[in-house]
Amino acid sequence: MALKATIYKAELQIADMDRNYYQTHLLTLARHPSETDERMMIRLLAFAIHASDSLTFTKGLFDTEEPDLWQKDLTGAIEIWIEVGQPDDKRLMKACGRSEKVVVYSYSATSHIWFKQIANKLERAKQLSVINIPADASEQLQKMANRNMQLQCTIQDGQIYLTDSESTVLVERENFKDER
Repeated sequence: MALKATIYKAELQIADMDRNYYQTHLLTLARHPSETDERMMIRLLAFAIHASDSLTFTKGLFDTEEPDLWQKDLTGAIEIWIEVGQPDDKRLMKACGRSEKVVVYSYSATSHIWFKQIANKLERAKQLSVINIPADASEQLQKMANRNMQLQCTIQDGQIYLTDSESTVLVERENFKDER
């Protein structure tokens, strides 16, 4: 019998002063059996950074044709395609052909090596951004993972603070590649 996803609930209060976005989202995250708490929390962080009423979690690891998150317009066209981890260059180029904007959030200690190996293959991808989350921040985020979470996310001047009832994590993003 196949293992089933573990369901996590999150109440996420977002105060994004950089985008003037202030909202509370009640989220349900399905954590695939092969997914770690760290990866799931990076998905949640990516949601907080790009939050909107039309941004949704997808089947992600359950379906290789979908990203981890996406935002579609009213016609079904993909506006933002968000990947978490270290996808290969072919997947990213395909995503760039299907979406107006593609964002990758890498978080591993080996992210620099991964990106160095594929960077030259992604030069043509004008709408692609690759952002690294430092390993110490992602490890601290992992400790916040609970089946029922109440989190506050504050974004100001590019700095991200994610807070639960016990701790606050400062996430400083490192841009490997900016969209042009």
